[in-house]
Amino acid sequence: MKIQKEIINFEKGKSFKIFEPSMKHRFFWHYHPEIELVYVEALNGIRHVGKNISGFMESDLLLVGSNVPHLNFDYGIKTEYKQLVLQFKENFPEQIILPVPEFDDIKKLLERSYLGLSFYGETKKIVAEKLHLIKEMNSFESLMALMEVLQILSQSTEVIELNKEDTRVKWFLNDKIRMGTIYDYINENYDKNPNVNTIAEMVSLSTPAFCRYFKKQTNMTFTDFVNNYRLNQAKMLLLQNLCITEVSFLVGFESLSYFNKLFKNYIGETPTAFKKKHLNKVKE
Repeated sequence: MKIQKEIINFEKGKSFKIFEPSMKHRFFWHYHPEIELVYVEALNGIRHVGKNISGFMESDLLLVGSNVPHLNFDYGIKTEYKQLVLQFKENFPEQIILPVPEFDDIKKLLERSYLGLSFYGETKKIVAEKLHLIKEMNSFESLMALMEVLQILSQSTEVIELNKEDTRVKWFLNDKIRMGTIYDYINENYDKNPNVNTIAEMVSLSTPAFCRYFKKQTNMTFTDFVNNYRLNQAKMLLLQNLCITEVSFLVGFESLSYFNKLFKNYIGETPTAFKKKHLNKVKE
């Protein structure tokens, strides 16, 4: 599966757009030159930015830099969710931010965005409220409010860098191995028995060479990566009130005890505790 370049269109006279996409049934591994700010409300979801794949609970606020490959953040969500996506025109930083000395902190924020930035705490709460307001404002008011949002983000210490190195699309295109092919294989086969020999052959590597390559790119072994992916899928299924045994088999585990053990190790609580803790939120 090749990484796709998304073509983004803007209304005439607009330097950014804000909208509410819904693509939860589509595995859209893509990039675009435009910087993107995304807010997702969901009891459980998966973020995949550059090399980083991790789960989030309840909500997530992400700033994704220019040409950084990422998966649509609502992919695979099984419960109700809301999503707001704000995309800047490609020339937004050069024309609006860089010439203005007072925007120096925002400039530094946008420069860091190639790492993929996830915001949490009060920052996430405040910015989410402002994004919902921006959606209803006229052009001038929305631009002023957006600058305020960027300033808040630039000053925040409630932020996690999802990647530790450059993962912009140039990295992927210069790499003869298509990571998209690997991610697609795992997505299609996580509930079966993903075979490291099969995927190694698909990308024209010996199994030992593939294992070294995969560990270098993701900082995880192939087995750990697949298990992490399975458990994120399991959380979504548990929130649909399926029984734990059924969920275990649906995501590819043949042993219920092994599933329970891994879930506790990865998630920090048992499937039973997770379900009891979060399922009531689905019903509210």
